Amino acid sequence: MVEAKVYRELGLNDQEYQRIEQLLRREPSPTELAMFSVEWSEHCGYPRSRNWLKLFPKKGKYQTLVGEDAGGFIVDDLAVIFKMESHNHPSQVEPKQGAATGVGGIVRDIFTAGARPIACLDSLRFGDLKDPFNRYIFNGVVDGISSYGNCIGVPTVGGEIYFNDAYAGNCLVNAMCVGVCHKDKVAKAQAKGVGNTIIYAGAKTGRDGIGGCSVLASAEFCEADAKRPTVQVGDPFSEKCLIEATLEALKVGSVLGVKDMGAAGLTCSSSEMAHAGGVGVEIDLDKVPLREADMQPYEIMMSESQERMLLCVEAGKEQPIIDIYIKWGLEAVAIGKVIEEQKVHITHHGKVVCDVPGKDLAAAPLYEMKWEEPKRKGRDMSRPYKKPANLSKVLLKMLSSPNIASKRWVWEQYDHMVQVNTLVYPGGDAAVLRIKGKKFGLAVTSDCNGRYCYLNPHRGAQIAVAEAARNLVVTGAEPAAVTDCLNFGNPEKPDRFYYFKSCVEGIVDACEALELPVISGNVSFYNENPKGAIFPTPTIGMVGVIKDIEKRCTIGFKEKGNLIILLGKNKEELGGSEYLKVIHGLEEGDAPDISLELERKVQQTCLTAIEVGIVRSAHDVSDGGLAVALAECCFPGKMGAVINLSDNIRDDALLFGETQSRIILTVSAEKVLAFADIAMLNQVPFEIIGKVGGQKIVVHKGKKKLVDIAVRDAIKVYEETIPSLMGG
Repeated sequence: MVEAKVYRELGLNDQEYQRIEQLLRREPSPTELAMFSVEWSEHCGYPRSRNWLKLFPKKGKYQTLVGEDAGGFIVDDLAVIFKMESHNHPSQVEPKQGAATGVGGIVRDIFTAGARPIACLDSLRFGDLKDPFNRYIFNGVVDGISSYGNCIGVPTVGGEIYFNDAYAGNCLVNAMCVGVCHKDKVAKAQAKGVGNTIIYAGAKTGRDGIGGCSVLASAEFCEADAKRPTVQVGDPFSEKCLIEATLEALKVGSVLGVKDMGAAGLTCSSSEMAHAGGVGVEIDLDKVPLREADMQPYEIMMSESQERMLLCVEAGKEQPIIDIYIKWGLEAVAIGKVIEEQKVHITHHGKVVCDVPGKDLAAAPLYEMKWEEPKRKGRDMSRPYKKPANLSKVLLKMLSSPNIASKRWVWEQYDHMVQVNTLVYPGGDAAVLRIKGKKFGLAVTSDCNGRYCYLNPHRGAQIAVAEAARNLVVTGAEPAAVTDCLNFGNPEKPDRFYYFKSCVEGIVDACEALELPVISGNVSFYNENPKGAIFPTPTIGMVGVIKDIEKRCTIGFKEKGNLIILLGKNKEELGGSEYLKVIHGLEEGDAPDISLELERKVQQTCLTAIEVGIVRSAHDVSDGGLAVALAECCFPGKMGAVINLSDNIRDDALLFGETQSRIILTVSAEKVLAFADIAMLNQVPFEIIGKVGGQKIVVHKGKKKLVDIAVRDAIKVYEETIPSLMGG
């Protein structure tokens, strides 16, 4: 009889264990129990979220590819494949290896789809940098991303970084990768054809990462936890070889399916490939290359050792595939075959250690979770906030907030130029990538404001989608498709699940309004520490298409005398703003309002104006509001601006409120009428608010001067904040 303590330590509850016994009509073996625990974990099986994920739209403006480990869309004769995934808990336990293996895992999801990885992005969140331990986690994560990413020949071109005590004790490390291949060469993660061979390829299997998805990623942190053994250890040089070997093997034509041994390792890859192909697999663990002696069968099946793949290859054509991997210095060995009976049959030292229907392993139970809206303080914004007397000093202080300040200290540690496709570097609204031999290019970004989602999860999630799309549009790209990484607290707590449910509904509404499909993604629950849950953070990764790469647009003001246009309209909103946090120490009120119809029109106006060659620069208004956005436009070319505003709203809200659906554009004087025609055709409000020139940022409101600062002073605080906090 299996003791309750045994299966509970593996993350299974009493009901789940009873269900396993009912499915098997017997007690599970230790190996079977371990395999069920990882496949039914929240990290792999999504038992508490799958019902809600079905709501995401799957079709958009481009033909979509949905249903594999990574999804994508078709443009011209290419498939653009991308995905985002979390590595939060491992990064909190061991920041360097946790982040490094997060990069490795997401890259493998791309090239196992047959696509060459061309770019990585990282969406990161940490506690306040004034705390030494938070600095340690932050520094370790950045080190892990750079040490792994810089070795594999894939540029890290963008992302986002936020700091808030909501993430102290449970950082977020969301890794995204984009790849391309011919649309007819997309690989499937499936086994098929009775008698065909299952090949293990890559690095050897060790004890690192055992239980990572069921024990570490599907439970809350406790103060006494010490879970370093469940963190995997990566080898980027093996990963680079694995990329090249796998892409070469796929060209041979005899590989019928391929899957990364990621979360749940050999258990996940074998059972899910069999289930996807409607077949069974037979595996001999004696043939699995091991890094450590005397590994038990359950350890081999649960191990999450990195840089490993499973392939289904046509019988009789194994040797050329094996030879390719060996040529690249990797392990490659036939460990099993495809069988007709739809089960996972595993032997070890001649004994059967697992004999389970694949559909039972690969189909975790579904739960209907309870939810209730949490009681939150501070939703009333009617009480007045004292207006600062010196708004110039306020702007400088805002530019020194770690959430707004330059992240150059981070991205200069990353190789963002390898493959020489990066045309717009990190630090802008979105990175822009060349596709060699093509007129079109890609723009890529990731976005989410967790504070908005805490104050108003439905609206905050809508804003995350809208801002990601806006960041692509200002480069001249048409948003094409979405991947997501949904980071939330314990779903078994109704007030936590409310955030998840509401954010999913918000993403659905925004994606439908903007005609964006969700083609892949990841759910990360149990992001809590003893003090509570993180801010709900549904990170949105998005890719867009620039029809003519030569017409790409950037944020910096270009030429003295250009007119500055505000597309959209200012409103008196301060709730959830960075200003309220930095200047008043408050995180309250409601998230900014958003009209998805207006958002769509604003984006269409901006995109059209860029495509016809009217716009010289473009930048969306987001964190920090209008004044911060204007300053960011001045920095690249070290060019000042004189602004005249006439809005009848309070000064601090005008400068630092985070009203949505606003874009700052510059045009030459002779093209203003052409721009006006486009805006009026789309029925979008706009206003000429100033002119480029000088060495200062000067903002007037009527006859009153609100801001007067030198561009060089603003650049100084903007660039020096993060390095000074990190000690140089």
